[in-house]
Amino acid sequence: MAEMKTYTGGCHCGQVRYEATTDLAQVVTCNCSICHKLGSVLTFVPPEQFKSLSGADVVKSYQFNKKVINHLHCPTCGVESYATGKGPDGKPMYAVNLRCVDGVDLSTLKPFAYNGRDA
Repeated sequence: MAEMKTYTGGCHCGQVRYEATTDLAQVVTCNCSICHKLGSVLTFVPPEQFKSLSGADVVKSYQFNKKVINHLHCPTCGVESYATGKGPDGKPMYAVNLRCVDGVDLSTLKPFAYNGRDA
């Protein structure tokens, strides 16, 4: 079983920074129109496992399709390092883009391929 760890991450320019605590046991790629273009590799954490360090007051939200996910991007560099929404159980969650998390070797992960294009 993977170890629970607190990771730091953020956007390209550093204006948006956060901490997320996760075990990286469940990692997802999605083929919806936005995730496909972004190349997102995601892990999902509840609010108590996510802490904004900077930039939460400046991020810009983009919604599309069913408008249930807030795709949050830095207004300076444009990078979407996380999103917010609700999980399948209706509880709030953060979708953390692991491509924006410091020190994560994506080649060691085995993401589940979610078919968001047809969801």
